[in-house]
Amino acid sequence: MKFFVDTANLDQISEAKDLGILDGVTTNPSLMAKEGIVGRENILKHYKMITEIVSGDVSAEVISTDFDGMVREGKELAAIAPNIVVKVPMIKDGVKAISWFTQNNIKTNCTLIFSAGQALLAAKAGATYLSPFIGRVDDTSWDGIDLIHDIAHMYQTQGFMTEILAASIRSPKHIVQAAQAGADVVTCPLKSILGLLNHPLTDIGLAKFLADHNKAEAAVG
Repeated sequence: MKFFVDTANLDQISEAKDLGILDGVTTNPSLMAKEGIVGRENILKHYKMITEIVSGDVSAEVISTDFDGMVREGKELAAIAPNIVVKVPMIKDGVKAISWFTQNNIKTNCTLIFSAGQALLAAKAGATYLSPFIGRVDDTSWDGIDLIHDIAHMYQTQGFMTEILAASIRSPKHIVQAAQAGADVVTCPLKSILGLLNHPLTDIGLAKFLADHNKAEAAVG
C-alpha cells in the first residue's frame, strides 16, 4: 500500500520523504489556506514546489463545480508537472470532467466518495484514484472500513483499474484497517503515519536492552 501525506506543509512533506515512506501527496483548498497560501498564482507556485520534492503523484483540487470550469482549472494544474493529479468532486459535472481528463491523458482523483455506487461511477469514467472518506462515513454511524472493503471487492470483480485512496483517516489503526480492507493508497497527516511507530512494548523492550547493555559495560569496566 502506498502512503500519501495529506498536507500542503513543505517541511512535513520533506520529513516524510526523508523517512523513505513518501509515495505522494494530497492537498485541498483548506490545507493551502492553513499554510497561508492564498491567491491562484501563489497556489500554483506552491504546487510546483511540492512536485519538486515528491516524485510520486500530487493531487491538486479544482475549485469550480461546473464542467467547463473544472476542465479549465484541471488543464492549468496538469501543466505544472507530470505528476500532478487533478482532484475532482463526485458530482455529475465532476464525472463528466473525469471522463474528459481520462480521454486527454490527465490523471484524476475523484474525491468526496461515500458509497459504492459513487465508486462505480468514478471507475466507469476512468478515474485514476478514488477517495472514500473513512472518518466521515464513521461519523454517520456507518462503517468507513466496510466501504473500502466493498469497493475493493467490486473493483476486483469488475476488473477496474482505479486505485482506492483511503482518506479522512482518523488514527493509525485506520491505516492498518484500510490496508487489510484492500485500499491501494492511504492519505493522512504525517502524525497518523508516525503513530504506527508507537507501541508500549517496544519502549519497554528498548529500555531493557539498553539497561542490560549498560550493566554489561559497567561489569567489564
